[in-house]
Amino acid sequence: MRIRRLGVIPYEQSWKAMQDFTDQRGPDTEDELWLLQHPPVFTQGQAGKAEHLLMPGDIPVVQTDRGGQVTYHGPGQWVVYLLLDLRRHQLGVRDLVDLIEQSIVALLQRHGIDAAPRRDAPGVYVGDAKIASLGLRVRRGCSYHGLAFNIDMDLEPFSRINPCGYQGLAVTTLCACSEGPVDSDAVAEELLDELLSRIERNPATDS
Repeated sequence: MRIRRLGVIPYEQSWKAMQDFTDQRGPDTEDELWLLQHPPVFTQGQAGKAEHLLMPGDIPVVQTDRGGQVTYHGPGQWVVYLLLDLRRHQLGVRDLVDLIEQSIVALLQRHGIDAAPRRDAPGVYVGDAKIASLGLRVRRGCSYHGLAFNIDMDLEPFSRINPCGYQGLAVTTLCACSEGPVDSDAVAEELLDELLSRIERNPATDS
C-alpha cells in the first residue's frame, strides 16, 4: 500500500488524477491512499439535487462522479482518497463503507468521543452532528474518492447547503468535540493507521 501525502491541492486536480490512476492501473498495480486538503469547494455527487445547494456564494461548485449529494471541502478538513482494487481485497462497496466508518469511530473513541455511523445516511456522527462524510466511486472493480473528516475548520459554508442532502443537518469538528488540544497532523496519521490496519486485517489480504 502506497501512502501519498499531497498537501493542499485543488479538488478538480485530485479528481482528474484519481480517474487517470484508476483507468491506467492493472491487476498488479499497488493500491494507494491519498491524504490531502482542498481549498474551499462544494462538490455535488452523481445523485445530487440542485435544491440542496442553497447559497454557494463565492465558493465554486463542482459536479463530480462520486456517490451522494452535496458536501463542502475546505482547510482544516482531512480528506483521504482510497484507491483500492476491491477484487484483490474481496471487498464490496458496503464492506468498504463499513471499514471507513469504523476506522473513524475507533479514532474518535481514542480521543474520548463517542461516535457512530448511520445506515440511512453514510458517514460518522457525534450525537446528531456529522463529523465525517463519505463518497465513493467504483470503476473497473476499483474504488476512488473516499472520506472527509472535519478537524478544525470554518463550518459556515455548510450553512449554504443541505449537507449530504439533509435539511438542517448539524455539522461538527474534532476540535469542537474534544476536551483537549488537537494535533491535526497527528490525527491524520492515526486515521491512516486505522484504515491500513483494517484493510490489512481483511482475510483476503492475508491469503
